[in-house]
Amino acid sequence: MENELLDERERNLLQWRSRRGLVENDIFIEQFFLTYGASLTVRQAQGLTTLMNLSDNDLLDLLLKRKEPTGDLDTPDVHEVLEMLRSRNQRASLAD
Repeated sequence: MENELLDERERNLLQWRSRRGLVENDIFIEQFFLTYGASLTVRQAQGLTTLMNLSDNDLLDLLLKRKEPTGDLDTPDVHEVLEMLRSRNQRASLAD
C-alpha cells in the first residue's frame, strides 16, 4: 500500500495543501511536483505531509541544509522526500 502511486485527485489535493507563505519554499515545492508529481507514492506523500506541517522558516532551513531532520522528523519517509526536494534545487542551481 505504501508504494502505491497516488491517484491524480490525491496528488492535486496534496499539491494544493503544500502551498506555502514563503516564495522560496514554493519554488522548491513547485519544482518537486513538476519533477516527481506523476510518480509520487503514498509513502512519499506521507513524508511530504510531515514536512508541510512545519513552519515556513523551519522548512526552509531543512531545504537549504541549514538543519537536518531530528526527533519526529527523523524518519525514512521524510529523509527521502527532503532529498528529492533538495536534489531538484541543486540541479536547477547548476543550470544558472
